Amino acid sequence: MTTPEWLKPGIYGAVIGAVFVGIVGFSWGGWMTGGGANKMASEMSHDNVITALVPICLDVSRADPDRIGQLATIRAAATYKRREALMDTGWATVPGSDAPDRDLAEACLAALEIGT
Repeated sequence: MTTPEWLKPGIYGAVIGAVFVGIVGFSWGGWMTGGGANKMASEMSHDNVITALVPICLDVSRADPDRIGQLATIRAAATYKRREALMDTGWATVPGSDAPDRDLAEACLAALEIGT
């Protein structure tokens, strides 16, 4: 089937317009793929879980009989080693877990106002 000559500019315009709308939509329009949405949702839920666990870390630190010594050790550590020092105290270990959580330790340091 042959396409009439007068229809070709309309088809070209529609194709170019669709490509332009797709590029603009994904670049500046806020559109995203399903994979991008899943990644964003996973990051947000992880951040929310860490925020919810910070009070547990603070309660564990308050209940520690050697709290003063542990805080002194954390403060004496170099700035980039403070997270590891807090992880060594066991305060950033979630109940039911065997190992401390790095992100929870970072958030707990901020909540203790020790800094990182």
